[in-house]
Amino acid sequence: MTDTDVKDRLLDAALIHVPFDGWSEATFAAAIRDAGLDRTVARAACPRGAVDLALAYHQRGDAQMLARLAATDLAALRFRDRVALAVRYRLEAAEDKELVRRGTTLFSLPVYAPDGARAIWNTCDQIWTALGDTSDDINWYTKRATLSGVYGATVLFWLGDDSLDHQATWAFLDRRIDDVMRIEKFKASVRDNKALSSLLSAPMAVLGKIRAPGKTAPEGGWPGRWDGRG
Repeated sequence: MTDTDVKDRLLDAALIHVPFDGWSEATFAAAIRDAGLDRTVARAACPRGAVDLALAYHQRGDAQMLARLAATDLAALRFRDRVALAVRYRLEAAEDKELVRRGTTLFSLPVYAPDGARAIWNTCDQIWTALGDTSDDINWYTKRATLSGVYGATVLFWLGDDSLDHQATWAFLDRRIDDVMRIEKFKASVRDNKALSSLLSAPMAVLGKIRAPGKTAPEGGWPGRWDGRG
C-alpha cells in the first residue's frame, strides 16, 4: 500500500469526525482507528497528522474541479466566465461546508498560514493552467495572485451564504471578477498611452525580465487571457 493509498483511506475515515473535532489530532487518531491502520504507517503517510489530511482534502477538491472542467464544453463562454465557472466548480466540490470552515480555521493559525496560502495559490494555478494560460512573464504571477484574492474572498462569502442554491455567492463572484476586469482594462489603457508608457519604460524593463516557472498549458486547453477583453 502506497502513502497515497494510506492517505486516501485516512481522509475518507476522517471526514465524519472533522465537523465535530476539526482537523485535529483527535480526528487523526479516530481516522487511524476507523481505517484499521497501524499508527506508524499512518504517520509515515501523514507526518503532520490532520494538517496533511486537510491539505489532502483540499487537493481532492482541486482534482474534482479539474475533472468537471475537462468534461464541460467551454467554447461558447467568454474567458472571464470560464474563470468564474472554474471557481464555482471548485466550491461545489466541497462535500460539507463545515469541512471547509474547519480548514479555514486551521490555516488561519500563523504556523499553518503558509500552507493555506500555498493551497489557494496551487488551486488558482491549476485553474489558469486548465484554461490554457500561456503567459511566461510577470503576468503568470499577477494572474494567480489576483485570482487567489478573488477565490479567497469568495470562499469566505460562500461559508456564510444561506441563499437558495448559493445564488448570492455566484453574484458576489461575478462582481469580484468584474472588478478585476476593470483593473485590467485600466492597465491596458496605460500600456496604450505612449506618454505613460515612456515614463514607465524603466520599471517595466525590469519587470519584463521576470519569467514564469517552466510550465506549459495542457494539450487541449482553452487559450484565453485575463486582460479586460475576454
